[in-house]
Amino acid sequence: MSKVGKVPIAIPDGVKVSVGENTFTVEGKHGRLKQPFRSDMVEIVIGDGEASVSRRREGKEYRAFHGLYRSLLANMVHGVSERWERALLVRGLGYRARLQGTTLILDLGYSNPMEYELPKDVEAELPNPNEIIIRGADKQKVGQVAAQIRALRKPNVYDGKGIRYRNEQVIQKAGKLGGPGAAG
Repeated sequence: MSKVGKVPIAIPDGVKVSVGENTFTVEGKHGRLKQPFRSDMVEIVIGDGEASVSRRREGKEYRAFHGLYRSLLANMVHGVSERWERALLVRGLGYRARLQGTTLILDLGYSNPMEYELPKDVEAELPNPNEIIIRGADKQKVGQVAAQIRALRKPNVYDGKGIRYRNEQVIQKAGKLGGPGAAG
C-alpha cells in the first residue's frame, strides 16, 4: 500500500467534496476546484468528515495514480479552506513592485517597468514594495504564477539582484580577482 495514498484526508467544516463518474469537485470558502481522474484506476470514497482513495487493482501504474490523486485531492481541500501562498522578494537598488488592480507593475532595472497581469483566481498582496505574496486556491496555479514573476528577473549570482523566493538561498560567486566580492 502506498504510504501517501493510504492516509485519509480530513475534510474541514465548510468544505464540500463530491465525486462524479470521472471527476471530483471540492468547494469551500475560497473557491471551487474540479479535477478529472481515472476511475478505472482508483476509487474515491467520501464519509464521516474524511475522504479516502484506494486503487482498484495492484500494479505499478495503479500505485502511481493512487498517490497522485490522493495528493491532488488533499491539495484541493487545503486550497479551498486555507489557500496556498508563495512569497517573493525583490532585491536591488531601485527595484520595487506595485499593484494596480490586477496588474503587477515591476521596476527591475530595465528602461521600462514590466507588467504582469494576474489570473482571475490568483491574488497578490504587497506588504512593502520589495515583497510580493501570491495567494490562491489552486496550488499548481499559485506556483506557476510565482515562477513566471520570478522569471522576469532571476537573481544574479554576482550581486544578488533580482526576484527570489522568500526562502531561496542564492549562492553568490566571488567575481573577478581583485574586484569587489573577491576573496582575500
